Amino acid sequence: MPVSPASPSTARAINDRLALGLLQSEGPLTANQLKQLTGLSRPSVADLVERLQDSGLIAVVGEAGARRRGPNARLYGIVADRAHLAALDVRTESVSVVVTDLLGAVLAEASAAIGGDTGAAVERALALVERTAKEGGVERLHTLGIGAPGLIDPATGELHDTTSLPAWHRRLAGVLQERFGARVLVENESNLAARAEQRDGAAHDKDTFVLLWLGEGVGAAVVLDGVVRRGASGGAGEIGFLPVPGTGSLPSATGCEGGFHSLACADSIRELGAEHGLLKPDMSAADVVRYAVEAAEGAFLDAVADRIAVGAAAMAALLDPGCVVLGGEIGRAGGAALAERVTGRVAAMSPLRTEVRASVLGGSAVLRGALLAALDAAQDDVFGGPSRGR
Repeated sequence: MPVSPASPSTARAINDRLALGLLQSEGPLTANQLKQLTGLSRPSVADLVERLQDSGLIAVVGEAGARRRGPNARLYGIVADRAHLAALDVRTESVSVVVTDLLGAVLAEASAAIGGDTGAAVERALALVERTAKEGGVERLHTLGIGAPGLIDPATGELHDTTSLPAWHRRLAGVLQERFGARVLVENESNLAARAEQRDGAAHDKDTFVLLWLGEGVGAAVVLDGVVRRGASGGAGEIGFLPVPGTGSLPSATGCEGGFHSLACADSIRELGAEHGLLKPDMSAADVVRYAVEAAEGAFLDAVADRIAVGAAAMAALLDPGCVVLGGEIGRAGGAALAERVTGRVAAMSPLRTEVRASVLGGSAVLRGALLAALDAAQDDVFGGPSRGR
């Protein structure tokens, strides 16, 4: 069937979105540079520049070259304060917040411990966001991205009601939406970490990979053909519940003890560190792993790799992703030394070639992923239409 040509209005919208994407990725450009990069005619570029200026999306931000003057030398840039965003990394007992402009420039950031009963915890988290926005000079937030542990219902975008999460986690999104009148996006922490690693980190060259989140909890994000796969109920990647050898029991519907969680979570890694005589008071699991790497404690790192490889090999057998990223605080702390050990063990357990890489973002990946989700949604809304395939 022949394809109908785009209408003039559709063509203009496509050209405008193309120009905005270039200004976002390349920075301020002249009309002539836009002409060269878009392949559009000079009159078409002149028209789109006028449209985007009239709509308040771009403005003249300077001139190109000290000797050049006139319209052709004007540099056009996106009006970054057209919308402001916030990203939150919600932990079991803490929240981290970053507030940015429409291009992702950080205006303010903060973290705080959040505890107590549900009402008090929600109020403290809300106050943290309000205070951070105020410090950044922001009165109104357009979009908020939230990363949290737990299952996200793909139909509603809300956290499932589970006994393992504080009740204030589930209430926070609704309270933020009511307070700011903004769009609120909630996503699982592992999925956001994978998004960040794919955009800015260890999986920047991969469209298909699995991220193993190794922290207080254990999870996985599945990215196939550039898309995060959430599963029918949002539970794809809940690898903590995977029955594995070496735990002495099986997980249940209400708890992942006995599953892969019991092999690779932070508490288990700390216990392993104590068995090897490496654990000192106040050391986190990541601290122990980091010390082992620095001190070349090969026996301990081998034991950690043995455990992680069980989960990595399972994901390789099920999905054949070709690449597994070790994320979270423990994955970042282990670095290349741990990743190389896991690679060897997976190769011994699976005929499927699987490269194992260490996260380059670590614990900051969730907050970065939440910001990327907020940026993508806000830019699509403000600029008009999706600009990316993931």
